[in-house]
Amino acid sequence: MLLNDPILVHWIDFDLLVRLGVAAILGLALGLDRELRGHAAGMRTHGLICFSAAAMTVSVISLYFQLEGERMDPLRVYEATGAFIGIIGAGLIVFSKGEVKNLTTAAHLWLAAVIGIACGAGQWPLVAVGAAISIVMLTLLRLVERRYFDDEDYTG
Repeated sequence: MLLNDPILVHWIDFDLLVRLGVAAILGLALGLDRELRGHAAGMRTHGLICFSAAAMTVSVISLYFQLEGERMDPLRVYEATGAFIGIIGAGLIVFSKGEVKNLTTAAHLWLAAVIGIACGAGQWPLVAVGAAISIVMLTLLRLVERRYFDDEDYTG
């Protein structure tokens, strides 16, 4: 069997640790809101998804350069991640008593995966803006909903 050359452990560098570490930390932070509100997918789920997406992206980019782009399409990482998150999201979304539940949590998992991919690719401006906007959407918009739409049920 023909395999690519292995990357030895001593090649672990600061850039790799930052990409994966930031993804893990941001994934946990993104899941904190869901955890505090008692939703099905909390910190661990968000952290694992964000970290996994980053690790997958780093691996695909590295393999692409190792194989010199031969017979490889690194953009398939987005397809695989989207399909996987779709399966998890579909399992979370529940229609009960005329209401849809966990839709925000499923969408938030998708965002955690996208931020993980951006961390893995080292796209730091996208990571910062994506994380900041998602936190604003989950916290500040909840306050707006409660203040102006308090007669409706916003379970997220």
